[in-house]
Amino acid sequence: MPDTIRTVLPGKTKQTVTTQDGATLTVPTGWALLPPGDAALTRRVKKTGVHWQVQVKQGRRTFSKGVWAPEARIWQAMEYVKTQRADPAHQRQLQQGRVRREKKQEAYSIDFYDTVVGELNFHPRFSPLAHRLAKAVTDHAVPVGSKTVARTERIPVEDRAKAAVIAWMRHHTTGYDTMTIPRIKGQRRKVRRQLAQASQRLLDRYRSGTPVDKDACPLHLALERLHPTPNPK
Repeated sequence: MPDTIRTVLPGKTKQTVTTQDGATLTVPTGWALLPPGDAALTRRVKKTGVHWQVQVKQGRRTFSKGVWAPEARIWQAMEYVKTQRADPAHQRQLQQGRVRREKKQEAYSIDFYDTVVGELNFHPRFSPLAHRLAKAVTDHAVPVGSKTVARTERIPVEDRAKAAVIAWMRHHTTGYDTMTIPRIKGQRRKVRRQLAQASQRLLDRYRSGTPVDKDACPLHLALERLHPTPNPK
């Protein structure tokens, strides 16, 4: 079995793992666990031979707990990666990659912002507020690592924008973050749906052009807390 690439679960002891069907395997002699955290090193170890990838699933997300592989091969991979990273050409490639990613991120931020403004579709009299809200949503949802719906590519950008607005409204214009929600299956989803409906009703007022009392509007108050309007001198 040491000649088989596997995805396994942590075992009951340090030197064992659990297969997907529940069987317990003892880690082969001479193997070591490479901790997660260095993607390049992990890729090198996995690319160069047999290994056991240790993963755990929490909710819908899967987390790596490291890779079991022959210890000698892990050390070889470390030396390879160290040498590669010391090469000036490699450093130039990394810098070029960073520049490309920054440009792509900037372009996406602009596109997402414009999409949010379009999806809000506020009445012209509330256009300034639409742009303030779009900026707040974009600043929150778009950054790399934010783990928000704006970072997924599984749905169209228009749907991402709609979902990001509702998520922002939930956290900034409702009491969701301080609510005590019973630990009953489906209850949190029900509360989020009710809050989303309330947020849509509020947004619809701005779309229709109906006069809004700014001092009593949770959206206006939330934006003022985040980015106060400068007082004219």
